[in-house]
Amino acid sequence: MISEREPSGLNSAAPDRIILFDGVCKLCNAWANFIISHDYQRVYRLCSVQSASGERLLRQYGYPTDRFETMLVLQQGRCSAKSQAFLQVMSGLGWPWRALVVLRLIPEPLRDWLYDRIALNRYRLFGKYDYCRLPTPDHAERFVDGH
Repeated sequence: MISEREPSGLNSAAPDRIILFDGVCKLCNAWANFIISHDYQRVYRLCSVQSASGERLLRQYGYPTDRFETMLVLQQGRCSAKSQAFLQVMSGLGWPWRALVVLRLIPEPLRDWLYDRIALNRYRLFGKYDYCRLPTPDHAERFVDGH
């Protein structure tokens, strides 16, 4: 799978960097909480793939809306997935997290294989919520459409 995609159809201009994540996945929610806690400059906004905006963005970038196999990062009209998306976020968070970009030395197919092992087993390993959690009022502005 290609790790970056161009949008199809809809306007690709995004106001900022957006991280799309599985809102019912406990691991993915922990990731969203990590972003909120460590993104001191508020570089990223979060968007659950289960939200209306999330579904629209998935369609816009050519991803299915009925299954979620990767976190996506939208930036400058491009969509990154899997290990590339993870490393892009780490780079955007600054130090010390930026140091993880050294993982780019590992060939992308191997990085993505490792990413897939976690992503494909995330519900079994970490659990799943019955519904998409809503952000707390103090975090609502960190989410696209407040969800």
